[in-house]
Amino acid sequence: MEIEDILSADRIVTSLEAGSKKHALQELAGAAARQTGLGEREIFDVLLERERLGTTGVGSGIAIPHGKMPDLDKLFGCFAKLDNPVDFDAVDGEPVDLIFLLLAPESAGADHLKALARISRVLRNAGKCDKLRTATTPEKIFSLLTQDAQTHAA
Repeated sequence: MEIEDILSADRIVTSLEAGSKKHALQELAGAAARQTGLGEREIFDVLLERERLGTTGVGSGIAIPHGKMPDLDKLFGCFAKLDNPVDFDAVDGEPVDLIFLLLAPESAGADHLKALARISRVLRNAGKCDKLRTATTPEKIFSLLTQDAQTHAA
């Protein structure tokens, strides 16, 4: 499972304005709805329900909100850089400015977990996150998020 299997440059938001965790999730649900054809409210509700189980703010300014959608046929990723960090109830108490949204079909099973693990590994690299924070185009962000796979494939 590689990032390019679930994300493309047209699913990257380089400048998301949100004043809160809920607002950020709402904006991302809207972006995902436009790309998938699923209902924005349905996506938002799934994300909120997951947050009620425990925060997806994993620390170091990163959140990986995720959920399973019954009408989705394949894994779907969306990445956003926030203009201003927001409180995401992250495990380290730090505000979040990088968000990788992952939606999975109800039947995804292990693929959902593999995708979460891959996203987490990529975003655990502090140097890469610093570069993501300064990148200004979707193409550059996509390149940064996928460069490990491109290096391994060569």
